[in-house]
Amino acid sequence: MEFALLDKLIFIGYGLLIIGIGLWVSRGKGKSSEDYFLASKSLPWWAIGASLIAANISAEQFIGMSGSGFAIGLAIASYEWMAALTLLIVGKFFLPIFIEKKLYTIPQFIEVRYGTNLKTILAVFWVCLFVFVNLTSVLYLGATALDTILGTGDGSIFMYAIFGLALFAAAYSLYGGLSAVAWTDVVQVVLLVVGGLITTFMALSHISDDGGVISGMVKVYEAVPEKFSMILEKGEVISPGGRDAWWDLPGLAVIVGGMWVANLYYWGFNQYIIQRTLAAKSLKESQKGIILAGFIKLLMPLLVVVPGIVAYVMNMDPNGQITAGHADPSFFSRAGNVINDNASPWLIKEFVPTGAKGLVVSALAAAIVSSLASMLNSTATIFTMDIYKPYFQKKASERGLVRVGRVSASLALVVAILLAPQLANLGQVFQYIQEYTGVVSPGILAVFMLGLFWKKTTNNAAIWGILASIPIAFYFKVAPNGWSTSPMFLNLPFMHQMMITWILVMLVMVVISYVEGKGRDYDKGIVLEKSMFRTSPAFNIGGFLICLILVALYAIFW
Repeated sequence: MEFALLDKLIFIGYGLLIIGIGLWVSRGKGKSSEDYFLASKSLPWWAIGASLIAANISAEQFIGMSGSGFAIGLAIASYEWMAALTLLIVGKFFLPIFIEKKLYTIPQFIEVRYGTNLKTILAVFWVCLFVFVNLTSVLYLGATALDTILGTGDGSIFMYAIFGLALFAAAYSLYGGLSAVAWTDVVQVVLLVVGGLITTFMALSHISDDGGVISGMVKVYEAVPEKFSMILEKGEVISPGGRDAWWDLPGLAVIVGGMWVANLYYWGFNQYIIQRTLAAKSLKESQKGIILAGFIKLLMPLLVVVPGIVAYVMNMDPNGQITAGHADPSFFSRAGNVINDNASPWLIKEFVPTGAKGLVVSALAAAIVSSLASMLNSTATIFTMDIYKPYFQKKASERGLVRVGRVSASLALVVAILLAPQLANLGQVFQYIQEYTGVVSPGILAVFMLGLFWKKTTNNAAIWGILASIPIAFYFKVAPNGWSTSPMFLNLPFMHQMMITWILVMLVMVVISYVEGKGRDYDKGIVLEKSMFRTSPAFNIGGFLICLILVALYAIFW
C-alpha cells in the first residue's frame, strides 16, 4: 500500500503538534541548569511514567524486538515483562537514595559515594556510549524502517530519513531541554500504543479466517505453538538463521539469572532513563510514575513482539520454515541471509490501510524521536555537569551551562548522523545491543549495588572492579565468538556470562574492600534507614497487581 496524501497529512500534523507542544511547554524556561536538565523538578507522576516508556521504546523495540519475535517468539517478551518487576525495585530501593542526594546525573552518585576519578571515567564512558552506540543505532534502525515503509527498501530515502529524524528531535529538545522532552513524551506514548495496537490488530485480522482478532491469535498459536514458550529449552526454537534460541534466552535465566543484570543496569543506572524520575515534584510522584510505566511494560509485547510472530506465520512455508521461494523477498539480504528485523516494517507497508498507516508511521516516528530527544538531553546533562563544569569552567553561569548543554547535544547528534549509515547487517539488532552492552553492564552494576547497600565498599575497590570486569567479560566472549576452541574457555549463553561476571566483580570488590578497610565502614558509605524505603498505599497496591499479572502471564505461557 502506498503512503497516500491523507497519511502524509496525518504525519505532518503529528510533527507540527509535537514541535508546538515542545516549544510551548518550555517557553520562559531554560534560564537555569535545573530548568533545562531537570525540568525545574516539576514533573507529575503521569508525565514521568509516560516519559519513561517513551525514552525506552524506540526502533530498538518496534523494529528490533519485532525481529526477535519473528526469529524467536514470545520468549523475547521477558525483557518487557521482567522490566516491570525491575521498575518496582528501582522505585522502592534506588529512587529514595538518588532523590535524597539531589542528583542531576548518575555519575554524580559515583562522586558522592566513591570519588571524582571514577565519576569522570564513567561520565566519559557514558557520553561515548550514548553517542557511538545509542544515538547511532536508533538513527540507523529508524531510518531503515522508514525507508522500508515509505520507500522501496533500497536505501533511496535512507539518508533523508536520518536527517529528518535528527532534525525533528533537535527541533524541540535542544531548545526546551527535559521539560520539552518529558511533556511531548505524554503525546508520544499515546501515539505509540495506539499505533502498535493498530499494526497488531490489522495483522491478526488479516491472518484469521473470519477477520477476528481473537481467532487470528488462535490461528497463529496453532501454527507455531513453540513460539509462545517463555522458558526455552535447548533445541526448542531454532531461528530462521539456524541459531538455537536457547543461546539468547537460556531457560530460567530470564527470571532468576542474567536478565536481572541487564534490567537493573538499564532501569536503575542509565542516565537517559532515570533522569525523568529525578525531575519529579516529589519522591511519591516519582514512584507513582514508576508504577504507571510498569503497567505499560506489561502491555508492550502485544505491540512489539506479537506482530513479529504474525509476520513469521504469514511468510513460513508448509514445513514451518522461512525459505526464499515462499517468504516475501524483503526478508532476504543480497547474500541470502534472513532479515528478521523487516517483520514490523513489512506488516505496516502491506496490511495497514490508508489513514491508519499515517498514524502507525507517526507512532514509529514518535518512538524513535522521543528516544533520540531523551538521549540528547542526557548526553548534554552528563557532559555539562560532570565534565565541562568541574574541569573547564567551575564558575560557569547558569545560562552558560544551558548553552554548553545545547552545543554538546548538537555535536553529539552530528556525530551520530555521520556514523549511522556505517551500520549494516546486524541481524537481530535488539539481541546484538543487549549482548554487547552486557560486556560493561555487570561491572557498573556491581559498583552501584555495593555502593548503595554495602557501607564497606571502597573507592579503590570500585575502580579495580570496573577494570576487572572488562577482561572477565571478554574471557567469556572467546569461545562463543569462535576465537578459541580451547577447553579453558567456556562456551556459555551471554546471559550466563553477565551473571557470572557480575558475581565475580562483586567478589573482587568485597575482597579489596576488606583488605583495604580492614573490615571498617568506608567514610563515604551510605547510611540507610528503614524509613527511606516506606512507600505509599498507591505504590504498594500497584506493585502487588503488577506481580499478580506477571505470575499469571508466566503460568500461562511457561
